[in-house]
Amino acid sequence: MTTAPARIARPRPRPAGSRDARLTARLTSRITDRLLGTALAVAACNPPAVMHAPLPVRVLVVTVAAAAWWAAPMVDARPVLTSMRWRTIAARRRTTVLPAAAIAVAAVTGPAVWLVVCIAALLIAYLLVTDAWTVGVTAPPGRPQATPALAAVAATAVVLLAAQAPVAGTSWARLPASLAITATTVCLGSVVRRHARIRSDARATAAS
Repeated sequence: MTTAPARIARPRPRPAGSRDARLTARLTSRITDRLLGTALAVAACNPPAVMHAPLPVRVLVVTVAAAAWWAAPMVDARPVLTSMRWRTIAARRRTTVLPAAAIAVAAVTGPAVWLVVCIAALLIAYLLVTDAWTVGVTAPPGRPQATPALAAVAATAVVLLAAQAPVAGTSWARLPASLAITATTVCLGSVVRRHARIRSDARATAAS
């Protein structure tokens, strides 16, 4: 008695529109993050000056807005070591790259004071809604939500007041600049050390 050979189950073909649906869902998710990130990037480009700029500059601003819309959503994931390539690191840390690039662009374009205040407000709002260490899965439980907001507002106010201080043309200009660079270096070092400690603890927990 012979039996019929068993049929090998073949994967069903994906619907033709599934890829487009996934892309659409990806580009329309986390609207708050995208709106704040895009507004921050556009504001950093100094829109009042762009309105009277040549066409290539306007096209460049539209490209910046599109890139910001893609890069703005928070990466809410546990810290894992995937790859050390710059492209992978930039994609995972894009919520840090985006505000840093916006600040650099704002420093180059030199917007008016009222626009600087708007950029600072957008920066605070964007960082608060995309900070995985505050509102993501890695946030410590029971942490007061008002503390990061107050700290961000206070730090931004100090930076704005220091930036408007009339010391650029005096002999005291190098002193606040050196203090700002030192403070920034210390803060970055402490953040990197804290993240490295959290990663090592996560790897130790996973290994055990």
